[in-house]
Amino acid sequence: MPAFSATSPGKIILFGEHAVVYGEPSIAIPVFPTQAKAIVSARIQGKPGEIWIEAPDISLSSSIDQLEISHPLRSAIQLVIGDTNLDLVPSCNIQVTSEIPPASGMGSSAAISISIIRAFSAFLGIRLNNEQVSDLAFEVEKIHHGTPSGIDNTVIAYQKPVYYRKGTPFEFLEIGEKFSVLIVDSGMPGNTREAVEGVRVRWQKEPDRYNQIFSRAGEITQEAKRIIETGNPDHLGVLMNENHELLQEIGVSTPEIDKLVLEAINAGALGAKLSGGGLGGHIIALVDSKIEYISGELERKGAISTRITQVTHQGFIK
Repeated sequence: MPAFSATSPGKIILFGEHAVVYGEPSIAIPVFPTQAKAIVSARIQGKPGEIWIEAPDISLSSSIDQLEISHPLRSAIQLVIGDTNLDLVPSCNIQVTSEIPPASGMGSSAAISISIIRAFSAFLGIRLNNEQVSDLAFEVEKIHHGTPSGIDNTVIAYQKPVYYRKGTPFEFLEIGEKFSVLIVDSGMPGNTREAVEGVRVRWQKEPDRYNQIFSRAGEITQEAKRIIETGNPDHLGVLMNENHELLQEIGVSTPEIDKLVLEAINAGALGAKLSGGGLGGHIIALVDSKIEYISGELERKGAISTRITQVTHQGFIK
């Protein structure tokens, strides 16, 4: 029996993080240079229902029944099986690897879940469309993150840029003119749960002030959407800078992140900002030239790594 494999991209948020929790829009895009991969192969000597998971990136080597019921990897497998008796499932090995940094706001958990869901369902002969894959991954994200927005699983399952406002359908963006984004790893793990909770507490103490900040972030995101769809992406840089200032105001940036943002701009980036939950993680910078120079400068100034990704008119990142 052949092995079945599936890969999934990471993702970054271009605009609107945190404000999206309070009813404002956000924009996220898939990042193809970083991938998660799952390979499912039959266990020739295994008994029905025996599923073994190998995930070397997190030092995991275990049978599914040894994992907690709420474990994200077990959850992804169980959701594909549904109510099927495990004893009816052919024995298999599932190998999971990922290039996507964990705790960086790049959708690592969603990408891993989606890769497992796609490869495992193919192994079982189950056909799932993008919507079904996204819905199953969203259920895993609920277990992993509590109250996710659904952005990660949607962007990664469909592999398209997304514009989203809570309570409305996801909207896939058309790209008017290609542009390049430099993704910069600060080396400091982000903490989305802590960041979101901290913003919530501060919002409760100063609702008027924070609502004004969120409203402005929403206006920036709407303007960014217009620019992305109609062209002139160079104008996104100024919006990135302002969006970062708003993220500073709500307390989710750090001195290290702020330093990298400033260094990116000083090195020639058109704009830069924190991306994701914050309190660490990564920044993104809009670049149109001197990419190698900017990358080198940022790595000399403390960045762990940089990677370039291009958003094309086809709506994909290569």
